[in-house]
Amino acid sequence: MATIPLVRQPEPVRALSWQAVAFTERIVAALMLALAAPVVLTSGLVLSLFSRRSPLIAHKRVGWLGAPLWVLKLRTMWDGAAGREQRTARWIEQIDDEVGPDLKEAGDPRVANAFARFCRRHSIDEIPQLWHVVTGQMSLVGPRPMTAAELRRYYGPDADEILQVKPGLAGLWQVSGRNRLNYAQRRALDLQLVRTRSVRMYLSLLLRTIPEVLGGANSW
Repeated sequence: MATIPLVRQPEPVRALSWQAVAFTERIVAALMLALAAPVVLTSGLVLSLFSRRSPLIAHKRVGWLGAPLWVLKLRTMWDGAAGREQRTARWIEQIDDEVGPDLKEAGDPRVANAFARFCRRHSIDEIPQLWHVVTGQMSLVGPRPMTAAELRRYYGPDADEILQVKPGLAGLWQVSGRNRLNYAQRRALDLQLVRTRSVRMYLSLLLRTIPEVLGGANSW
């Protein structure tokens, strides 16, 4: 039997496909954000009451092509004593912390109560990041945005290649073990995503993300 040759899409066709994806996901993200607004508002109110601080935080990360990206999240970490002393002063607190992500672990004492742990386990705290998709700063699927220190220490010369693709809400390592993976494994999966990405992979990762979020496994 004759071998069927592999037909690759011409580059203009690939570019057009990704333009269509980018346009569509911004509309989808806006609809998702509108539908999730009651959940975000309720969760933000509860977390604000517990922490006595602003319900939203913005972590400084490195975005697409190296641009600064202040990643929005619901506050799920706080120090009890500081929370009592510092009342909510503004709706979004900007946090430029290069060390914090390295300290994250299961049973992290900074996650102060069961509701905060529930929000983290099921990624409720990350719903505000849909706004970054609406504005075109992020994609629904891509490497997770990291701090400059993480990129230098764990990704090294591979960081430039990773930054050629928009950071995403969902990615390959997030559906392949999530927080139990070490940085070397995450780097390998991020590079695989960047080097082999396709619209088919994009859709597949979106579908695989749904049970991961609902199940909440390997997330803290």
